[in-house]
Amino acid sequence: MDEDTRYEAVRSRDARFDGAFFFAVETTGIYCRPSCPAVTPKRHNVRFFPTAAAAQGSGFRACRRCRPDAAPGSAEWNVRADVVGRAMRLIGDGVVDREGVAGLAARLGYSARQVQRQLTAELGAGPVALARAQRAHTARVLLQTTGLPVTEIAFASGFASVRQFNDTVRAVYAATPSELRAAAPGGGRAARRATPDAGIPLRLAHRGPYQARPVFDLLQREAVPGVEEVTGTPGRRVYRRTLRLPHGTAIAAVHERPGGGRPAARGAHPGGWLDARLHLTDHRDLTTAVQRLRRLFDLDADPYAVDERLGADPRLAPLVAARPGLRSPGAADPEELAVRALAGRARAARLVQRYGKRLDAPCGGLTHVFPEPAALADGEPGSLGALAAALADDVVRLDPGADRDDAQRALLALPGLDARTAAVIRTRALGDPDVAPPGADLPDTWRPWRSYALHHLRAAGELEFS
Repeated sequence: MDEDTRYEAVRSRDARFDGAFFFAVETTGIYCRPSCPAVTPKRHNVRFFPTAAAAQGSGFRACRRCRPDAAPGSAEWNVRADVVGRAMRLIGDGVVDREGVAGLAARLGYSARQVQRQLTAELGAGPVALARAQRAHTARVLLQTTGLPVTEIAFASGFASVRQFNDTVRAVYAATPSELRAAAPGGGRAARRATPDAGIPLRLAHRGPYQARPVFDLLQREAVPGVEEVTGTPGRRVYRRTLRLPHGTAIAAVHERPGGGRPAARGAHPGGWLDARLHLTDHRDLTTAVQRLRRLFDLDADPYAVDERLGADPRLAPLVAARPGLRSPGAADPEELAVRALAGRARAARLVQRYGKRLDAPCGGLTHVFPEPAALADGEPGSLGALAAALADDVVRLDPGADRDDAQRALLALPGLDARTAAVIRTRALGDPDVAPPGADLPDTWRPWRSYALHHLRAAGELEFS
């Protein structure tokens, strides 16, 4: 997109581009998402940025009306397999907060200077600035949805000091932390009344239509007892699962939102959200947990781009018209997904009971966290033990920044792991939108969205789930 096209998107308040770029108004010092409902600024007063961090780095603060920090993430990072795409997925997972820029660079196989240069050249901000923008968003969520003391929120958001936290919040939101909390719906009363047992309520935003039913059908069909459960009736189900996170564990609940797949009515906002709630043993894991849920539910996808390409094919056109916004679900824990893809549901349930970490306080049907690869490597023989050992020793890397081709080659080198299982892992654990399993008739004209084409064919009964 050139700048004139971006301005037309802003002028028409086109939410399809929320998260794909941001615009800032020089006369107000505010940056927004393209669908902001405020009066459209004059073209000569507008600047465009590829990321919120770039806008913040140029001295603009976030709009309080459209909350650009809460826009869906750019779909570009799901598709791109280059160093910038891999870096953005790792930053989203909180790697910079936990391991610093040096840790990010080591995972990517580049020097810290190379990573800084590439990100700055393409995104207008380096890894520290990108992580800072993410921390600011986490801080706002905690301030406005929990009753945690401000000092605890500072460190839970990933800031190194309370002063750094205060300075960042003022710079990004033009408000102190206390003022930001008071600006929450109800004047922050709900946050002050919130208790640790209530968890953190979230709205997980997506762009365009969202076919929730097929996603929840898949999760219900695959659910491993003890780690996952789906309750309720179709259209109003709740998916709940445990999460193993860098600093602790969590229980996540995500609600099916009925009607999300219908095209938006004229004048309606073409997007929506899934309601969720997180119970964390350590609030420092909030950013990571949210990003992993977003990958599981494929919330950063661009359904307009997917449907336009696949809908142009005569075979797929009626399927796309019947299910606009069909998603390709990922994984909340890539290593867990790989083990489950090889073991199958029944054996995975036995592994949970034998090796899984039991929750201190079981919640409903959730009793365990899925076992770590190291535990399985020590206890399981054969191909499953080999896969677990490869994951534990980083011979196979499935983290958000992993090189997808390298990971597939490493998987296929393992005993007992065939090409079909490797394709499932590449699709789900690595979030590759363009996977064609062996034997599947998926023409090149469907690229780069062949993973989505598979889901359309399966939803229509033309292919079986495997």
